[in-house]
Amino acid sequence: MIIDKLYGEVEKKGNVCVGLDTNLDYVPNHIKEKYQDIDQILFQFNKKIIDCTIDLVPVYKLQIAFYEAYGIKGLVAYKRTLEYIKSLDSISIGDIKRGDIASTAEMYAKAHFEGEFETDFITLNPYMGFDSITPYLKYLEAGNKGIFVLLRTSNPGAKDIQYLNVKGQRRKDNGQWHCNSQSYCHSQHSKGAPLYYYVGDRLAEIGEKYMGNCGFSAIGAVVGGTHINEAIEIRDRYKNMFFLIPGYGHQGGKGKDVTLYLNKGNGGIVNSSRGIILAYKDKNNGKNRFGYYARQAVLSMKEDIENEIRL
Repeated sequence: MIIDKLYGEVEKKGNVCVGLDTNLDYVPNHIKEKYQDIDQILFQFNKKIIDCTIDLVPVYKLQIAFYEAYGIKGLVAYKRTLEYIKSLDSISIGDIKRGDIASTAEMYAKAHFEGEFETDFITLNPYMGFDSITPYLKYLEAGNKGIFVLLRTSNPGAKDIQYLNVKGQRRKDNGQWHCNSQSYCHSQHSKGAPLYYYVGDRLAEIGEKYMGNCGFSAIGAVVGGTHINEAIEIRDRYKNMFFLIPGYGHQGGKGKDVTLYLNKGNGGIVNSSRGIILAYKDKNNGKNRFGYYARQAVLSMKEDIENEIRL
């Protein structure tokens, strides 16, 4: 299963996920001068980052908006980057955050799980309802695809919706009241709990069907590394859920924060985008050595995380 492969790669290489959120402004001029087409420029920049980090990194995440912004040629670069990662037997995440239902979701699943934009994992937004997840599950059954579902994100606006206090939703069957999510019954109905716990509990139930040998499900969750107050409780509550953890670096997250979401050093990947792909900025001869400085940033991030794991 793909979740077992990801788990194994984390065991070998650590937890760093490189975010290839490639803006044309990030690309050094010598690449722009050498290659005329946008798809070539973006791809060659990505390729150099990948080549310089592949032995250190278990997975790469591409935020599709950075490629959609450049139209057809941007999406060609997205496609070529995914294909290159696959050719190296590495793992990719298409950060697409889709959240629609029915036939629309089926087409999104087809596009990103078997089409020209095929990737190993994708990100999904569940806040339209759990039927927005269903069309993707048939791809998980084969074992070679996985999803990361937004649970509690790293942006300040997460508190607008995800932190809303809700009480257990109950239904009446044969005169008796029951929770529609068994694990959610563990919450005290009189006090309620954050909405993201209700979402997480339901995802954990669905995910039981897609467990890998590593003890984690192919249905993972996105949990922001900048909110640390609830980190231990979230990790304890969702023992079998693999986490995609954004927020490291530019958003303020540090090794001591993100490691709270790990389980014995595994069970999660920590994403950094600008902190790695723009590490060459303000360095001597940095533009000509951007791959080298990306590698150094990965090494520094790995050391930060691994030092906290040892502690």
